[in-house]
Amino acid sequence: MLNSLPQLNAVLNAASAGLLAFGYFQIRRRNVRRHRLAMIGAFASSVLFLVGYLTNHAVHGIIRYAGTGWRRPVYFSILGTHTILAMVIVPMVMRTLYLASRARFDEHRGLARWTLPLWFYVSVTGVIIYEMLY
Repeated sequence: MLNSLPQLNAVLNAASAGLLAFGYFQIRRRNVRRHRLAMIGAFASSVLFLVGYLTNHAVHGIIRYAGTGWRRPVYFSILGTHTILAMVIVPMVMRTLYLASRARFDEHRGLARWTLPLWFYVSVTGVIIYEMLY
């Protein structure tokens, strides 16, 4: 079970990205109920990912990238931006969800314009990092 955590984490990242895209298209169609459900789902899959990620690193430690050639700088470029934005996005997601929960939709919309693409990037690059690492 613990050996399959990296695969599960990649699936959770992909699910988060898919739910974010679905939620975006739903709000563009003014379907607030589906948008809300998709964003809650994206948040839940991201939280589950974080639990799995921390568990995996507690059990297996750091996995070193073994790639060579042009793939190595590409991997570390993706990993670097992913890591920085993963830290930045947490308070942004929390604030964006908080504003929505308080029906402060003008503020929510303003912050979500930044939060959504960054969160989507972090989710997608999480899958790419998994593919390159494993």
